[in-house]
Amino acid sequence: MSNQRFPLPDVGEGLTEAEIVEWKVAVGDTVAVNDVIVEIETAKSLVELPSPFAGTVVALLAEEGSTVDVGTPIIEVGATAAAPAGSDGTAPAPAAAPAAEPAEQEGSGSVLVGYGTGDGAAGGRRRRRRETAGSPAAAAPAEPRATDAPASAPAPAPEKAPGIAKPMASVPAAAAPSGTTPSSRVRVLAKPPVRKLAKDLGVDLASVQPTGPGGIVTREDVVARAEAAEPQTLATYPDDDQPWLASGSVTNDGRQTRVPVKSVRKRTAEAMVASAFTAPHVTVFRTVDVSKTMKLVERLKADRDFADVRVTPLLIAAKAVLLAIKRHPEINASWDDEAREIVYKHYVNLGIAAATPRGLVVPNVKDAHRHELLPLAQALGELTATARAGRTSPADMSDGTFTITNVGVFGIDTGTPILNPGEAGILAFGAIRQQPWVHKGKVKPRWVTQLSLSFDHRLVDGELGSQFLSDVARVLEDPARGLVWG
Repeated sequence: MSNQRFPLPDVGEGLTEAEIVEWKVAVGDTVAVNDVIVEIETAKSLVELPSPFAGTVVALLAEEGSTVDVGTPIIEVGATAAAPAGSDGTAPAPAAAPAAEPAEQEGSGSVLVGYGTGDGAAGGRRRRRRETAGSPAAAAPAEPRATDAPASAPAPAPEKAPGIAKPMASVPAAAAPSGTTPSSRVRVLAKPPVRKLAKDLGVDLASVQPTGPGGIVTREDVVARAEAAEPQTLATYPDDDQPWLASGSVTNDGRQTRVPVKSVRKRTAEAMVASAFTAPHVTVFRTVDVSKTMKLVERLKADRDFADVRVTPLLIAAKAVLLAIKRHPEINASWDDEAREIVYKHYVNLGIAAATPRGLVVPNVKDAHRHELLPLAQALGELTATARAGRTSPADMSDGTFTITNVGVFGIDTGTPILNPGEAGILAFGAIRQQPWVHKGKVKPRWVTQLSLSFDHRLVDGELGSQFLSDVARVLEDPARGLVWG
């Protein structure tokens, strides 16, 4: 049986690429149909892919961390070998694997990860390629000795300056060009006192830009080069506790880390730019006394029916939004630019913007309008837990009709949120604080929050947007109103 290649499938709705996060198998492993072989990260979520074939893994055709287009082969599986294992206990290589050097993808010009397990005398054990004089490992310069070095040797690292919290160990030192020898380099013009100063400061004269007459290196040139090479106190360092820098590369001066834009961050950026420059945004605000909502939250927490769910003011805000949409269904719509139509939705898929280590995602509760308060609380709890774990499926983030972003959890009073593409409105729910408030003619401490509603002015005019936000505020002021509107 010939080997079979598994192309990267479209695991979402029209996704074009995904990142290989972690391989769950290695070359030589035996897999069965539906065994998980790889974890990928799409523009929306982390997804585990099962194997469509049974057999032995011949090659992994994509590296971890690489971005692969949909339809590109990512793994090659061959029929399980019938020959007995070698004398050392290793399995023999699949028949399709070449017998000598690792194979290359046709036309690629580079060796692919895990491709080609040569079957030498070790019964299929992969042999380490011998390093030659021309290989990168052999060409690496040896560490300089501590004795006095010629001018062409790499400069010793300057001592750690006082007050520096941490050395810039991640900054690679400048290396001399390959094949350069002291005798082959042009002698640097400098007076003996300047040479002594360069030696004392650990400066390689060959790295100094001369400014003196006739190309001579001056004292000022050496001092300037030494100051430029000194470690500098930075605001942040590329540490292990900064996972958002893990996939980046530090610049030569150590002052920047450059991280490729991909996956969730890439998708979020594209969607927000498209939304901001396509839909004309308008935002209205309302300050609300939510003291009765806070009392309701405390009562629900003590209710045994709600003992297994997390009850927060966001739950009441979500119910208030659903009631307001029922009273103003025109806001539950989208603009179809190609067809030049307004699409009114007769269902509510309520999105909750969630901040995760992978970036902002907006999963939604399907048919949220059908849920009573307890099922809504359960659905919100499952949605946020799945999002924070990075396991939200693409289907859970598609076809949203209205979104709530809870900026209050970060202590933020309010904001001007950008619409989720394909939706006409988004509500920002601010922090709830005790503030002096006029209540029944007297100034009293009350629980107060701020709401802001951004809407697409092509679909929603100022009157509709204001009425909608006012109705959300009225339910939060007096949750009992929901019994009348419900």
